[in-house]
Amino acid sequence: MKLAIGSDHGGFELKEKLKQYIKDTFHYEVVDFGTHSTEAVDYPDFAFLVAAAVAEGQFPLGIIVDGAGIGSAMVANKLPGVRAGNCNDIYMARNSRAHNQANVLTLGSQVVGTGLAQEIVKVWLETTFEARHQKRIDKILHLEKQIYGFGK
Repeated sequence: MKLAIGSDHGGFELKEKLKQYIKDTFHYEVVDFGTHSTEAVDYPDFAFLVAAAVAEGQFPLGIIVDGAGIGSAMVANKLPGVRAGNCNDIYMARNSRAHNQANVLTLGSQVVGTGLAQEIVKVWLETTFEARHQKRIDKILHLEKQIYGFGK
């Protein structure tokens, strides 16, 4: 399994820890879209790169880390085909996958510590979509098709 990951400067340190955790625990191929230091950058640039890679089908899943996770979720959700959930607790992580078939997870490095972030990622990666919610996902896809003129 392949996973796209990225962060801004505020999420850099947590992203680095999560990359290793995902590789060690799940044996995923993790591709880092940056940033690669704590030097100040703008989160939309990196959120877009991860979300675009998911939207284009290069990666089935992506994770983006910034200070709160909110801004990156806003950026990611602008791209058709992306369902990003800002999940700073375990319940939201499980729900975003089981009910909403989220394919991008955003996290806030100023909201969660490393241990909780790892648990959130674990639950998010291990939770499968519950087909009983497909009707709602179909409505999202229909809206994307109406707005963007393409999709399933």
